[in-house]
Amino acid sequence: MALQDLTPQLRTRLSRLEWLVGLFITVATVLMLTGFGFYIHQMAERKGWRLVKAPYFTYLRSAAGLKEGDTVKLMGFDVGEITKITAEDPNSPYDVYVEFVIRFPYYGYLWNDSVVRVKSAGLLGTRYLEVTKGGSSGTTDKLYATYRYDLKTGRLLEIYTGHGGLYTNYVRGTKWDKYYLPADEPAELSAQLDQIVQTAKAALPNLLALTNRIEQVLTQANAAVARAEQLLTAAQPLVTNLTVISANLREPRGSLGEWLIPTNIAAQLTQTLASAQGMLDAAHTAVTNTDQRLELVVNSLVESLENLAGITSNLHAQVQANTNLVTSVNRAIIDADDFIQGLKRHWLLRSAFRTPATNVPSTKPSRVVRPPKLTK
Repeated sequence: MALQDLTPQLRTRLSRLEWLVGLFITVATVLMLTGFGFYIHQMAERKGWRLVKAPYFTYLRSAAGLKEGDTVKLMGFDVGEITKITAEDPNSPYDVYVEFVIRFPYYGYLWNDSVVRVKSAGLLGTRYLEVTKGGSSGTTDKLYATYRYDLKTGRLLEIYTGHGGLYTNYVRGTKWDKYYLPADEPAELSAQLDQIVQTAKAALPNLLALTNRIEQVLTQANAAVARAEQLLTAAQPLVTNLTVISANLREPRGSLGEWLIPTNIAAQLTQTLASAQGMLDAAHTAVTNTDQRLELVVNSLVESLENLAGITSNLHAQVQANTNLVTSVNRAIIDADDFIQGLKRHWLLRSAFRTPATNVPSTKPSRVVRPPKLTK
C-alpha cells in the first residue's frame, strides 16, 4: 500500500512512530558508545596503556602454564604483563625466553637484587610471574635501581648496566633497551606430583609391612583383652571381699582393731590389763612400805653404831689415860673397831655410813696402834 493511499491521520501517526524509533536508536547508540568508551577507559587504566612501561626479560626452563598477556605481580599487585614467550636457540644454555613490562611507577621498586619468581596459580598447572621488591634479598652490597626515570612523567632515561653502578642511556631498539632479571623457577606442579607419586610408590612396601605389623599387634591386643577379661572375672570375688573389708575399715569405733582383736578377746584383755594395773599398784605400795621400814631400821642401826662409837671412844680415852689396863681391854677395843669397820663395808649398811663428798679432810680416826705385849 502506498503512503499516499493512507489517510492524513494514519500518516500523522506513522510520522510520530518513526520519530520515536529514531530517538530510541539514537539514545541506544549514544549509550553504547558511552559504555564502550568507559570500557576502553577502564581497560586503559587497568592495562596501563597511557602509562610508561619498562621492559624486562628473563629465562625459564619451561613455559608451561604461562601465556602472553598474563599479569605480572609485585607484592600482590598487578603491575605488568607478559609480552613475549618464545623458545631459545638450540645452542643457547637457556630454554625459554620470556619478556614482560612493568608499569610506572612500579618499576621504581625493582633494583639489581630483584628476581622473577614463578609461582603456581592452582592445581591445573597454571603459573604466573612475580617480581620481588629490591632490597629484600638480604644482601649487604650497594644496590642500584634498574632504571633511572623522570619522577613526574615516568619517562625512562637510563638503564643500569649491571657493573659497578654504571648506567647508560635508554634507547629503544638497541642492546640496552631491556633489563635482565634472574628467575627463581621451582619444579612444575606435575613434576612435583610425579615425584610425590614415586616417593609414595617407594614407600608402599614399607606401608604394607607396617599394616601387617599393625594387624599382628591388634591380634595380640585382642588376645590380651580376652585374657584381661578372664582375669577381671576371676578377680571379681576378690574385689567384693576387698570392698567388704574396706567398708569395715571405714566404720567407726575402731573397726580395724575389732577386725584384728575380736570383741570377747578385747573384753578379756581389758580385764587382764585392769588386774595387772591393780597388781602393779599393790607392788608399788609394798615397795614403798618396805623402803620406809628399811630406812627406819637403818636409822636405828646408825644410832646404835653411833652410841657404840661413843662408847669405844670413851674406852679409848680411858685407855689412853690409864696405861696400866690389861691388854685384853685393848684387844676388845680393837675388835670392836674392826667390827664397826666391817659393818660399814656391809652392802646393807653401807649407805648409812656414806658421807657427802667434800673437800674437807677426812676426820676418820687413825687406826689404833697396838701396844707391845707386856711380859709377865
